[in-house]
This record gives sequence, structure tokens and C-alpha cells, in this order.
Amino acid sequence: MGTHYTGSSSEKTTLNTFIKLMRATESINNRLNKHLAEVDLTISQFGTLEALYHLGPLNQRAIAEKLLKSGGNITMVIDNLEKSGYVTRKKDPKDRRAVLIHLTEKGDEFINEFFPKHLDKIKKEFSVLTDSEKKQLAAMCKKLGLQEK
Repeated sequence: MGTHYTGSSSEKTTLNTFIKLMRATESINNRLNKHLAEVDLTISQFGTLEALYHLGPLNQRAIAEKLLKSGGNITMVIDNLEKSGYVTRKKDPKDRRAVLIHLTEKGDEFINEFFPKHLDKIKKEFSVLTDSEKKQLAAMCKKLGLQEK
């Protein structure tokens, strides 16, 4: 269902595009979040584990920037991951004031096993698109995300 707004053709097209983008995002997130919920993870917790798995130890600010989350939110995410035994905080040997977040052995084993399964779920979500369409969509999303305000 599109917009019922009665503005110009360009405005209606813009609103319809926005609605479809938001609905598609919500639909995909809802389906993928079910997979995460099966292992008691939030999307932010998974994103943190994935970032540490692929990038190595990071400080909280770098994790927050990567996930587009606030510092306070990331603190809670890391606290919960630490309680689960997936991450640990360690002083940065290069900067005594800084703390780096590291995967524990348990966290590394978990994400190493879980990530391929989650990737399969993501691949299934995008299987309705050709590789060319995926590249076009990626380029359009990047363009939208990086525009100046």
C-alpha cells in the first residue's frame, strides 16, 4: 500500500519509495531478528560480535560508530555481552586511558560458528535479487546514507 498523500507526483513518488524502503527494511529485520533471538542476541550485540570477529579488538567509540549507535547504548550492549562471557574489556597497551573490547574464547567460538548460519539467512533474504540488482541497491543505499544535510 502506497501513500494517500495528495501532493505533487514527485512528492508521492518520494513518499512511496520511502514507505517501500522502510517496510522492506522492517520485514528483513524482523525475519533476521528471529534468528538472533534463537541465540538470545540483539542486532546490536550481533553487530558488536561481528565487528570484533572481523576487525579485531576495538574501543567502544569505534564500535558505536560502526553500528551507528550512541555510546550509552553500546556500553549496555557490551555489559550484556560481557555477562554472557562473549567479550572482555582490556586496557589498551598503546593508551593507558583507553579500553579495548576483545572477544573471549567463548565469543570467538560462538561467532565463528554462528556467523555463517546468519549469513545464509541474509543470502536467502536477498536471493530474490540478481547480483546486478544487489549492486544497484547497495549503491543507491550508500548514496542516500552519505548525502549532505
